[in-house]
Amino acid sequence: MQKKAGPLFYVFLVVFVFVVMFPFLWVLLASLKPPGELFGANAFNFIIQNPTFDNYLRVFTQRPFGTYLWNSTVVATLTTVVSVIIASIAAYAIAWLNFRGKTIVLGLVLAVSMFPQIATISPIFMFLQSMGLTNSWLGLIIPYTTFALPLAIWNMTVFFRKIPYDLAEAAKIDGASIFQTMSKVFFPLAMPGIFTTAIIVFIAAWNEFLFALTINTEEAMKTVPVGIVMFQGQYTMPWGEISAAAIVVTIPLVIMVLLFQKRIVSGLTSGAVKE
Repeated sequence: MQKKAGPLFYVFLVVFVFVVMFPFLWVLLASLKPPGELFGANAFNFIIQNPTFDNYLRVFTQRPFGTYLWNSTVVATLTTVVSVIIASIAAYAIAWLNFRGKTIVLGLVLAVSMFPQIATISPIFMFLQSMGLTNSWLGLIIPYTTFALPLAIWNMTVFFRKIPYDLAEAAKIDGASIFQTMSKVFFPLAMPGIFTTAIIVFIAAWNEFLFALTINTEEAMKTVPVGIVMFQGQYTMPWGEISAAAIVVTIPLVIMVLLFQKRIVSGLTSGAVKE
């Protein structure tokens, strides 16, 4: 019989949710305030005296924010697709196929994930520049995929190992090839893990800043994080517009998580309970 939660638990829950949501709520309030209420004595008021959507209008009319959103969407989506496809094949091989050097491969994957971005930005930029890939989507997709693959491979390897190998043996008896076994048996069963990995990779690519700042310097090729940073003027800091842009950028991620929260939770908890 389950024990009911007491009133102190709900008080703690409300306080915890408020603390977690406070930064987002504060940015939302700032995005709806006119410039006169963003500074001075009214800056810390929770009640907006003259709410306005002018900050949102200026973001899209006075700045190429739509271009930033499009660049981020394309780069994050393609990075996710490429990373998930490669990681799925690699994770299946690591989890179920016997080959020489498996331990070395796992070690290399882990080693790559330990490299800080600042230590690799210079050689990566020089390589992309020599290949003529700077100021392009591909110039960001390549390094994004490189840094997303280690986490994706490790994450998906765990999910593949939770699938009973008897299913692969049965498919082999029925005459299925390795590719058919992987695509028709393992991938559908590992879909929660694949979906969770895709969400993690997409968010990481959507929020990445350092490579986007260094590799794509043209205005038409900048992504959202870099574009928001460039909002500031020589003598002013348009906090209202920055807050509005931050809300616009955050909303798609929030909606995506809310729509697919069951799949994400299913993927994160897969294999957590041993039968």
